[in-house]
Amino acid sequence: MKKTILYSLLALTISTSVLTSCEDAFGSFLDKQPSNELTEEQVFGDWSLMEQFHFDTYNFLRHGACRINNSWLDAATDLAETSYATGGVRSTFNIGNYYGSAGAAELTDTWEHYYRGIRKCNMIINRIESVPKSADLSNDKYLQDKTNYTSEARFLCAWFYWELFLRYGPVPIVTEVLDPDGDLLSGYTDRPTVKEYVVDFLLKELSECESGLLTYEDAWNATYAGRIGQPMARALASRIKLYMASPRYSAESGITWQEAADAAKSFMDTYGSKFALFTEETTDGILPYNNALLRTTYLDSNKEIIFFRNDVAVGWSAIQNDTPVGEGGKGGLCPSQNLVDMYDMIDGSSPFTTYDATGAPVYNNGQPTINTGSGYSDATMWTGRDKRLEATVLYHGTEWGNGTINVIKGQRDNPVGNANATPTGYYVRKYIPEAILGSVHTGTSRRLWTFIRYAEIMLNYAEALNEVQGPSTEVYNMLDQIRRRSGITGSVANRSDLTSSKEAMRNFIHKERTVELAFEEHRAWDVRRWSVAVEALSRPIYGIDVATNGAISRKTAQGRVFENKMYLYPIPEGEVWKTNIENNPDWK
Repeated sequence: MKKTILYSLLALTISTSVLTSCEDAFGSFLDKQPSNELTEEQVFGDWSLMEQFHFDTYNFLRHGACRINNSWLDAATDLAETSYATGGVRSTFNIGNYYGSAGAAELTDTWEHYYRGIRKCNMIINRIESVPKSADLSNDKYLQDKTNYTSEARFLCAWFYWELFLRYGPVPIVTEVLDPDGDLLSGYTDRPTVKEYVVDFLLKELSECESGLLTYEDAWNATYAGRIGQPMARALASRIKLYMASPRYSAESGITWQEAADAAKSFMDTYGSKFALFTEETTDGILPYNNALLRTTYLDSNKEIIFFRNDVAVGWSAIQNDTPVGEGGKGGLCPSQNLVDMYDMIDGSSPFTTYDATGAPVYNNGQPTINTGSGYSDATMWTGRDKRLEATVLYHGTEWGNGTINVIKGQRDNPVGNANATPTGYYVRKYIPEAILGSVHTGTSRRLWTFIRYAEIMLNYAEALNEVQGPSTEVYNMLDQIRRRSGITGSVANRSDLTSSKEAMRNFIHKERTVELAFEEHRAWDVRRWSVAVEALSRPIYGIDVATNGAISRKTAQGRVFENKMYLYPIPEGEVWKTNIENNPDWK
């Protein structure tokens, strides 16, 4: 019999800049694998080795920071631009070049990455019953672990398939263990319908595996930090049903807005006592909104994070690509004026008069029409705004790190001749721990990549409920809780421009979702499910210049290309050539 080699995490090609070992990712309960290469017979002939093989599957959960050749997926949206020419999305997504090698980590490697993860899940699901019980395990513990590991594998498999769906649409569903030395999709070229793929398979898997996952009490214990727990399955089901009720998918899925609202409400009713927005004031000067992402769920009493990748603490090398050039960084992810324009005033009023279904203000030659009653002015555009703006974006005059942001041409953060200086006039703050910058950049900090947090569940409920019944007290309540965390004083209920119609509230919710979840890999998929991706992603990226006298002027920083066929990625050419699988519409 052929002995198939099972590669450990050291040999796997996992495209993430913050790859950890299993021990780092899941704590001291996991010993490192003793060898880089083990046979299938060895792994599934020993309980301990099988456990390590299973936990290694968690490394297929991808970290979003700099994942695409040192650029972020949100730099392929209207939220940001990558400053350096080698950034993967800059020479691929942004110019409509979906076969460019610079974007391979997202456009092509994603396919093999997740199918390899799915293969590992299928091996656990199909082989765990045959693995001998370890002598040191009680029978009860053995049975419980089998249930937990099988359920975790089913959840992870569903997550991997969901990530594939977002990019490629319904792809072949594989439930058997494929030969890694051959064509992983040999015999699997039929593509299911949206309903078959999402409703009949993914949602069914999540429903069936939930009870077998670790309870909240176990999964949120530091001993098992990072393991999949029951709330994660319910939260992912909420997201999927929201997507399936959205304009792009509703006709094919059959999922209604009421079902999406019920799914979010189900999570809040069942698990709401365990989760909440992170609102604690901290002594380090960091806003609660930032700490919702930087504080760990099991050491820092952060009850907002539901599903995350549990990475180790990182240092300067992990954030250097995305810090201002004046701080010694490489610029990297530079927020757009498009994003800055989406933030409301601190009193809850809107700085601009009209917003569209993308959540952005309506532009006329790059300038939105100002709502004079809000007190907004381009001359003082960062003053008196929603505090999520300062928590997300580094703008001129901000004290940060070891200095003050200065984007005047020729100054600290916009030096002449530095190709990495911000093209938009902004640098990113969100997800960049300032603790690392102290003592000549020798500090460390955790930066766990968050997949789902409680604010998203609240936004899911608000969006779906508005579609069911229009503006209502429950919708206002969800939005007000999120906005007041960021310092906004006014109530949504007092905004007559929003409460007058479902459409106005819809556009507002789209805006709120965008600013709350910016740089968490939501925007690319939200504008697609809302069927407004062409409008959002072909719009120019706007930025600002700051003159020597401090005057601010708007500019077009980058043109963008987005066509209808780009709603889906092309299936990798190699897979099409090998299997003759049907490619996505209009891709050859």
